[in-house]
Amino acid sequence: MRWPPNKAWTSTKRREGYRHFELKQFGGKGTERWVELFAVNRKELLIRVSWDELKTHSKWTSGWLQLPKAEDCRLETVDMNSSQNRQIRKN
Repeated sequence: MRWPPNKAWTSTKRREGYRHFELKQFGGKGTERWVELFAVNRKELLIRVSWDELKTHSKWTSGWLQLPKAEDCRLETVDMNSSQNRQIRKN
């Protein structure tokens, strides 16, 4: 994989609740290279990963992959038919 890193990345697992990230900055030399990414839906959330980890296909994919329908950008699914949510909407 080439250096400097690509701008868009998808994590194979949620990181702080998100999977799609963009490049903010990068640095280091040789085995000490690092990349700082921010969550697409929450730009203030920054994570720093080593370049070696980012190149590991089992952990990261370059670009934004479409996620399965069951997995959206929210941390949990809300059942709009539940009695608790009906009460909230009435108030």
